[in-house]
This record gives sequence, C-alpha cells and structure tokens, in this order.
Amino acid sequence: MEYQWLKTFCVAAETLNFRKASEKLTVSQPSVTVHIRLLEEHLGIPLFERRNNRVSLSGAGKFFLPEAQQIVNSIENSVGKVQAFAQGYRRNWSIAISPLMAETILPNVLRSFMKLHPDVEISIRIEESHNIEKLVEQGEVNIGVSALEAQRRNIQSVPIYEDPILFVMPFDEYDEESGPPIDVQDVLHKSYLFTHHHPVFWDDLLLQLNKHIVGLRTMKVTQAYIAKRFIQDGLGVSFLPQSIIRRELIEGKMMQAHFDLFELPSVSTYLIVKKTGDLEKEFIDRISAYYFGR
Repeated sequence: MEYQWLKTFCVAAETLNFRKASEKLTVSQPSVTVHIRLLEEHLGIPLFERRNNRVSLSGAGKFFLPEAQQIVNSIENSVGKVQAFAQGYRRNWSIAISPLMAETILPNVLRSFMKLHPDVEISIRIEESHNIEKLVEQGEVNIGVSALEAQRRNIQSVPIYEDPILFVMPFDEYDEESGPPIDVQDVLHKSYLFTHHHPVFWDDLLLQLNKHIVGLRTMKVTQAYIAKRFIQDGLGVSFLPQSIIRRELIEGKMMQAHFDLFELPSVSTYLIVKKTGDLEKEFIDRISAYYFGR
C-alpha cells in the first residue's frame, strides 16, 4: 500500500470528484482513477460507489477515511521533520499572536530571537486573542501574545505592555502651529468611526461616546490594519492603541487629535504561557527588552 494511493484517496474523498482531485494533486485524472483502483484491490473492498458518473464514499470508504488521513498526516509530519533537520533545525517552537500585534511587536522581537536560536524552527499562527489561551492550554502552540488576560488556572499571563488608546484621524495639510484647533466633537459628528478592532475596550468606549456625540455614525471593522488603512485613505476616524500606530504617526500617514471629552482607556498586552521552558523565558526576555530596555 503506497503513500500516493492513500493521499489520492483522501483528496478524492474530500472532493468526491476525481477531476477536482487531480487538479489538487497536480496529476492526471487517469492517475487518480488508477491510484483508487490499486488501493481498492489492495484492501479487497470498494471505497467509492459510482452511479451516473457521480462518486460517493461507500460504507467501507467512510470507515477507512480517518485511518488513511492519520497515516498520510504521520508520513507528512515525519518528512517535514527530516527536512527541517536537514536545514539545521533541531527543535520546533510555535507562537500564536493576534493580528493586532503581529505587524508591530513580532518582527523586531523575532529578529533578535532567531539570531540567538538558529537551530529552532519557528511557526507563527495568526489567531484572534480569544482563541490564543485555548491553543496554549491544548499544547498546539508554545506561547501566545494576546490582548486578553488568561482565565484558566493552569495558564500564566505575563503583562508586557500598557498601551494608551489614542484618537486618530486622517492627516491634514496644516502643521501644529498654523492649523486651526481640532474640535473632536465636530470630527466625530461628521466622520465614520471605525469600531471593534480590539477585543477589550469598545463597548465601554461607545457607551461614553454616545453620551457626548449625537448621531454618532459607526462602522464595525474587526481588523486593526484595515481600520488604519481606511483612516489613511480619509474614510473615517478611530481609537487605536499607540503601539500599532506609532510608525504611521511618525511618517505623517495619520494624525493624533487631542481628545478631551473624557479620559481614554489603556489596554494591556499579555504573554500567555503554560510551561516556562528555556525558549519561553528567552522570548519573554526579548520582548521585555524591546519594550522596557531590560
């Protein structure tokens, strides 16, 4: 029983269409048919039922599918490990990080971490913050970087950064000395407000804003990088953590407006970890050095 027969069977069982299976596998359609026939002959049972040019899994095919998938996954994982070894990697280590932080925190920290550990094959998973703690607990990743503090008893939360929330808007042509003062109430009344791109502060913030702004117009944009792009394109305004807009403010792609209607909140970033091994400790040190110069 060959690996390619099993792989073909798994893909054909997923698509229930030998032509689509051949496209996914980048082989000819006759090759798919031959692989399935050889596997059925080897097992001595039909895996598919063929009626009116349509195929469906037989009872035996449905039973065998998870077994075949397990064998294929095991082989592919083993091949991946051998290839990683050949490239000089001796350990695997994975990070789950929210989209909010992936483009700001990760590149700088990862650069120094990779230099210190060239033998470690690093995997990055971009996940929403509410999924990260579960991934750490289940051992699918070694460490997480999240906007949410861990709730489970066996999971540690290490606060790494307190981030002020800023009111930001499209950049205008005035400088700070010659430009007229910005009336934030007027700006909020006339502009769309992009909301819910952070999992913590939006409900309370909107409650406060609606007390001060009549007819507030909101647009839910669940990814911070999209909200940033919309602001740069002049489509609206928003409230964003300082760390993820630092570069855009410096480069003049958007501007911070002084907000005095009420005190804006701050949010924290957490490292989520179950077991603190040598790599986890080193990563915490790297990220602490980035933020606090330690």
